Amino acid sequence: MEQVLNFHYVLAAVVYSGLGIAILAFSTKVFDWLTPGDMWKDIVVEKNLPLAICLAAMMIAVGSIIAAAIHG
Repeated sequence: MEQVLNFHYVLAAVVYSGLGIAILAFSTKVFDWLTPGDMWKDIVVEKNLPLAICLAAMMIAVGSIIAAAIHG
């Protein structure tokens, strides 16, 4: 009987997850550099909802691109 949970699959999932999270964090930092002002201060302190929605849309878009690139 073939083993369903193989070490190679678990290792690949961990590596790809870590790589995807790192790329998403880097793209969020680049988005912060491109927007004027301090993004987190604007969202958390000043309650800038349009900026929060724009950041969420960017993260969903980049996450979809990363998932499609990893999936193949």
